[in-house]
Amino acid sequence: MRRILAAAAAVALSTGLAACSGDDAAAPGTTTPGTSGPQGAIAWDTCTDIKRPDGAAPASPDPNLQCGKLAVPLDYAEPDGEKIDIALLRIRATGPGERIGSLLFNFGGPGASGVDTLAQAAKAFGSLGARYDLVGFDPRGVERSSGVRCGGNEMMDRYTATDSAPGDETERAEIEQIYKEFASACQETSGKVLPYVGTVSAARDMDRIREALGEAKLNYFGISYGTQLGAVYATKFPGKVGRFVLDAPLDPSVSMHERTLVQTAGFQQAYESFLEDCVKDAGQCEIGPDKETANANIGKLLDELDTTPLAVGDRRLTQGLAVTGIAAALYSELSWPFLDQALGMAMKGDGQGMLALADSYNGRNPDGSYTTIMSSFPAISCVDTAERPDKAQLAKTEAEALKISPLFGSGGMGTICSTWPVAGSDEAMKVDATGSAPIVVIATTGDPATPYEWGPKLTEQLKTATLVTYKGEGHGAYLTGDACVKRTTDAYLLDGKAPAENTTCPGA
Repeated sequence: MRRILAAAAAVALSTGLAACSGDDAAAPGTTTPGTSGPQGAIAWDTCTDIKRPDGAAPASPDPNLQCGKLAVPLDYAEPDGEKIDIALLRIRATGPGERIGSLLFNFGGPGASGVDTLAQAAKAFGSLGARYDLVGFDPRGVERSSGVRCGGNEMMDRYTATDSAPGDETERAEIEQIYKEFASACQETSGKVLPYVGTVSAARDMDRIREALGEAKLNYFGISYGTQLGAVYATKFPGKVGRFVLDAPLDPSVSMHERTLVQTAGFQQAYESFLEDCVKDAGQCEIGPDKETANANIGKLLDELDTTPLAVGDRRLTQGLAVTGIAAALYSELSWPFLDQALGMAMKGDGQGMLALADSYNGRNPDGSYTTIMSSFPAISCVDTAERPDKAQLAKTEAEALKISPLFGSGGMGTICSTWPVAGSDEAMKVDATGSAPIVVIATTGDPATPYEWGPKLTEQLKTATLVTYKGEGHGAYLTGDACVKRTTDAYLLDGKAPAENTTCPGA
């Protein structure tokens, strides 16, 4: 799928996470926000640019949050050369109980801001925050850490509004042209950092963060793409692995073709589960009285939007934005009632709900500006693979994906990577953590974005991991609040008790 792979932005938002908790204020003598300390040091101070889920700034800075920056090499092949700053956020351990150390988070994407997301989501990690300093960071190429930008807001509006799959050759040519313009805009705006935003360099940044935090081992919680980042870190630095949890795992070894087909099937499965859930109570589903009718009504709506986008103020709900909105709501069961309502509104001529879902997924703020999620995502993804599929390969992928799901099928990430202006490497696709401490992998049976089958595959590749299966719906297990998942995860992170082989959490 073209954009449906950018999983992270929906994780915290769809689970209703709010403000965070913490303790200590910044220590005396720190520098002003936005500056770096000496090499290898983090200068902590009050956070002044945290964003809420709607993109707005809080009314006043939260004294429990500390922000800082760490200087790292732009190019690790030249460690003494040009530096970039990695932005971090810390919430000090609140107690009770003895402090364990720091717990570093990556919430996925690739391209999600770990600074903003941790600030929004910290309450969900309250039991861990009692004994850990919770630390989030914007990986290189993301937001405050030399975030990749691809032109301006107008370019981003055009890119995100394109249809999910071309209906004819004219439409195909239009989509291909927009993708070329988008890639060219990325090079023009962020060309200096594009070759250096890959996962291997981000993993090296994580080890610099570990050192700067004064930790002998890195304790880490990675979600979605964060599982690949964690797996690459464990491969590069197995002796530095502390307590590692990888939730909603990716299989880093799959080709773009395979990834597209597996994720297409995952979203189709989640979509069918949504339809079944919607119609289970008679008269309660706005999109139709039964699964077949509801599906047909959605298909009719999308066909109409393909030819006549729906006006929403001075904007338009296109077919592509509607599909993005549907995908966004499939990340969590908690979003399904809103998806039913938003689709029902659109069928009656009101596209506000669907546009809001798409905007939350695409990182579009109410003022029309964008976060870097939709620019960082292709930048990191395309640098993490040497694949550059030609038109024949893309057509094959698209045809096979459309057979799996006419709704979600497309040419996948290969569509944008085929036009990407810098070369990629397969180094981040090969993981083996032999020699590391035990790693816990948590996979969800109904996960649309990182389908369950990737959990056993990543576990096997790591060599030192144990798989936990959560029988539930949605993207990511811990943030569902499932008691079994939370109990199992917390026992490992807080007490060092690794789960037994074949541990299964039955879900609700």
